[in-house]
Amino acid sequence: MIVNKLTIDGRDYFLPDPVDRLKADILEAVRAGGGYVTIPGLRGGPGVSILFSPGMPVTWVKMEIADSTPAAVHEGHGDEALDALDL
Repeated sequence: MIVNKLTIDGRDYFLPDPVDRLKADILEAVRAGGGYVTIPGLRGGPGVSILFSPGMPVTWVKMEIADSTPAAVHEGHGDEALDALDL
């Protein structure tokens, strides 16, 4: 499974593929001088609206997560990024 980690000002958001439309929406908001973009939840739900503006630190990481996740991750003893996925 492909998961995308979007980091905005130090906070991580995990998103399923594809993220092309979301990337375009964020870029459009920044180019316009600022604007709200709704970041969907990994497993659905209303998501969160974030105000993006020029100069805001944003990074993307695309990760492949194995379908057979080790038990340690499920118990909260694995990588912090994976723990946040709520597997």
